[in-house]
Amino acid sequence: MNAPRSFFEKVWTDHVIAELGDDTALLQMDRLFLHEMSGSTVMKGLSKSGRNPANSKQVYAVIDHTLSTRPGRGMNETMNGEGGEMIQTTRDLSKRYNFTFFDVDDPRQGIVHVVSPELGIALPGMTLVCGDSHTCTVGGIGALAWGIGTTEGEHVLATQTLAQVKPKTMRVNFEGHLPEGVFPKDMVLELIGRHGANGGLGYAVEFAGPVIRGMPVEGRLTICNMAIEFSARYGFVPPDETTIEYLRGREFAPKGEAWDNAVRYWRSLASDNGAHYDAEITIDCGALRPQITWGTSPQQVAPVDGRVPDPSAVEEPGARQLLERALQYTRLAPGTRMDVIPIDAAYIGSCTNARLSDLRIAAAVLKGRKVARGVLAICVPGSSQVKAAAEAEGLDRIFMDAGFEWHESGCAMCGSGGRGHLSDKRVISTTNRNFEGRQGAQTRTHLASPATVAASAIAGHFADAREYFR
Repeated sequence: MNAPRSFFEKVWTDHVIAELGDDTALLQMDRLFLHEMSGSTVMKGLSKSGRNPANSKQVYAVIDHTLSTRPGRGMNETMNGEGGEMIQTTRDLSKRYNFTFFDVDDPRQGIVHVVSPELGIALPGMTLVCGDSHTCTVGGIGALAWGIGTTEGEHVLATQTLAQVKPKTMRVNFEGHLPEGVFPKDMVLELIGRHGANGGLGYAVEFAGPVIRGMPVEGRLTICNMAIEFSARYGFVPPDETTIEYLRGREFAPKGEAWDNAVRYWRSLASDNGAHYDAEITIDCGALRPQITWGTSPQQVAPVDGRVPDPSAVEEPGARQLLERALQYTRLAPGTRMDVIPIDAAYIGSCTNARLSDLRIAAAVLKGRKVARGVLAICVPGSSQVKAAAEAEGLDRIFMDAGFEWHESGCAMCGSGGRGHLSDKRVISTTNRNFEGRQGAQTRTHLASPATVAASAIAGHFADAREYFR
């Protein structure tokens, strides 16, 4: 009788072409997704080498990172006047190599990690790589997905393979019931805050437990998106009936008999009872509260009704210095109540929390209310399809009536695109990173759920969204 196996063990084994020694295997790559910022370099490298793609049908490309999200943007308009050459290179070489390409004016355009599950390009049991660290997002539909560098991208483009060191495995169990007004973003911030930004280092992390099983796919995508902030290269939820129903009828999902065969395979991928994990973590969600980061790492987080910590209470000198530096950068004093910290801006966007369900949650808080005076509020839908669907429901009017800017889709101000827009501001944001200068020079970014961002925009300071759901 075969030993019980985890989802990760099954998918990894299915993709091993050859064992290379030292726990390293040559793996088959099922999908390569390229965007203009790193993908243009990958394609140029292949072109200069004189090689051709191993399989053009395996490759998908999109414009998302440097593109302006200004309403009415042009085909080559970039966020800061940069990236035009990247966009044109991606456009030209995608057509030359016959890749599936989502240009700026394509109604399917959007952030790569929003587009890939939305269109059924990422599928359960597949390996998928992209030149972006948040590729782990699509582990939420049961893919084994991770970010790679440009050299690796060129290798995958030319060979459809990649050598990988096999990681250890971890299972994170979310037990209990998620309270009203608390969301997947709060769950993953709690995990990182409790176990540290290096807690998943060297592991492939499976998210499990009753809260995950009862969660829609878009919530799972949010949690897997921030696996990399836990220092896990791979984060995933094994496919189940919720996954199957989410993918049914998607443009690039299998059809007919191929669909039936795929579903049989996907159902076989669930982790077996008794499967081995090198580490396990359990979090009881019953007492979980909305979370907001106060510092410059996702692990520097506190509940909305908590207080900014005091570094003097930390004995280890290195850890204490990190806290002191974070407080100096964010200009916060130890002991400050989280729910009185004023904000200059509220931002809803990114591959973490800009899907239709995220916009619906934020709109439920914003409806009939106004953004506080002096607060810059911006919403950037995660894809053109999300934007169109939100507009069909009238969500855009709710956002704009409240005082939010309503943008075209793209990565926008998640990273360096915030320069000139969010510089030297305190921003509460649905994004995934709060590093120094992440959204602009001297910008203090505080991570939170869409509900918390919307509530804070109304209040003008960090605010508890649970009040709007009671």
